[in-house]
Amino acid sequence: MPSDLEEPMPDVSAALPALARLREDLRQAESAVAGMLDSWHRVQGASIPGLVEFVEGREAQGRRLTELEYGARVSILVCQSGANRVAPVPSTFTTPVPDAAEPAEDPRGTLAGVDYRVLVDRDFLSEPTAVRALDERLAEGHRVRVMDHPLTKLVVADGELAMVQISPEQSMVLRPPLVTLVCELFEAHWRRSRPYLREEGDLAPNDRRILQLMLSGLTDSATANQLGTSPRTVQRRVRALMDAAAVTSRVQLGWYAIRNNWV
Repeated sequence: MPSDLEEPMPDVSAALPALARLREDLRQAESAVAGMLDSWHRVQGASIPGLVEFVEGREAQGRRLTELEYGARVSILVCQSGANRVAPVPSTFTTPVPDAAEPAEDPRGTLAGVDYRVLVDRDFLSEPTAVRALDERLAEGHRVRVMDHPLTKLVVADGELAMVQISPEQSMVLRPPLVTLVCELFEAHWRRSRPYLREEGDLAPNDRRILQLMLSGLTDSATANQLGTSPRTVQRRVRALMDAAAVTSRVQLGWYAIRNNWV
C-alpha cells in the first residue's frame, strides 16, 4: 500500500517521446530483417543451399517447427503473435505432427534442461486460451515476456537454426551466419519487454493477469473472456487496484504497477 510520503506519479506525457523512439527503432530493425528475407525469396525463388530453406504450406511449417523443437539441446527463443494457424494456442510448439502415423511424443519430456524464452504481443494475448497457455509455460519454468507492438513469428533453436514466418503459408529457416540477425532482433525485443507475471509481492495472481492484459490494451470484455469471469468483475478489480495505488486513472495505475513490480 502506498504511504502519504510516497513520491507523486510521474508526468506520463514526458515519457511518450522516448517510448515512441524505442518502438520505432524496434520496428525498423524488424522491418529490415523481414525485408531482407523477402528480397532473398523474390530474387532466388528457391532455397539457398547451406543458408536458407523455404518452407511452404501450413502442414510443412508445423512439421519443421516440431523438428526444430525436438532438436534443441540448450535453448529455444520464441516470438509469438496472434492468429496462430500453423501452431494454434495453447499448443504453440507442441502440436502433434499433422497426419503422423503415430501420435507425437510430448516434446516436454525430451527437452529437460532446455531454456525457453518466449515473447508474446497483445495480439497473442487476445487469442482464445492464451492466458492458460502462458500459465502452463510458466509452470514448466519458461520465461515469458510481453511486447506492446506486433511481433514477427519466429523460433530459434540453440542459436543455430531460426525459423521466421513470412506469411501464414510460408516460412524461412536460416542457418549461420544469417541466424545471428534473428537472434539479435530477439534480444533487442527481450531487453525492451516486460515480464508476463511476477511471482514476488502480495498481489493476487488474477490481479496480476488483469493488469497485464490491461497494459496490453485488451478491453474489459476481452480480459473477462480470457479469465473466465465477467466484465463487471474485471472493472471492480481494476477499481480496487486503483484505490490501493491511490491513483485516479488507468494510465496512472499502469505506471504505478510497472514502477512497483506489480507486473
